[in-house]
Amino acid sequence: MNVLLLRLSGPMQSWGVQSRFSIRETGLEPSKSGVVGLLAAALGRPRAADIGDLVRLTMAVRADAEGVLRYDYHTAKDVLKAGGGIKDTEPSRRYYLADACFLVGLAGDDLALLQRLHAALHDPVWPLFLGRKAFVPGEPVWLVDGLHPNADLKIVLKAYPWLGHDEKNRPERVRLVLEDSEGPEVRHDQPGSFSDRIFAPRRVTMNFILTSGFREHTPGEEAQCTSPV
Repeated sequence: MNVLLLRLSGPMQSWGVQSRFSIRETGLEPSKSGVVGLLAAALGRPRAADIGDLVRLTMAVRADAEGVLRYDYHTAKDVLKAGGGIKDTEPSRRYYLADACFLVGLAGDDLALLQRLHAALHDPVWPLFLGRKAFVPGEPVWLVDGLHPNADLKIVLKAYPWLGHDEKNRPERVRLVLEDSEGPEVRHDQPGSFSDRIFAPRRVTMNFILTSGFREHTPGEEAQCTSPV
């Protein structure tokens, strides 16, 4: 197995998977559909392109900084009503995570694919965003040491340096959400087609890992996240 790491850090990010009507929710960590969409943008794949190779990658998310759940108040004009006609104004709440920082791991047997993705994240074809087009990364998604051939996803995530801002405030443990076919929790965010908006369920396991096992940054490695914890 081979592993590719991504850093998703920014002032605002939103990973909605079940938003409806006037309430636009966000998950507490990046969704599989959101990450696959980001990878497709980096590669320059159009919305109707096949994404099967990206979906087959196993994903895990380490929440180095959980962020704060907030929302914006929006209004839209000339919105179609379900029963017909047009509503003058439609208010909505759009939730997002403020100052969150995640280490995302993707694992697969196809090393060449992960190499292409690693290169594309360094020089993406299309702009990358964190769930919404207005939410751009605060730091590069690409990590110079993000590609790990012949590695185990869980071992890599349990050892990679913490991405938080202030070492003095590093927590004793961080949350890890791992894609697992036997996992007890179901997420309906496995994309099948972005053009047809087809999504399937997948299972995940959530636990916590101690940060005492993380190795320290060495000279020349990526800088830490700049968002406060």
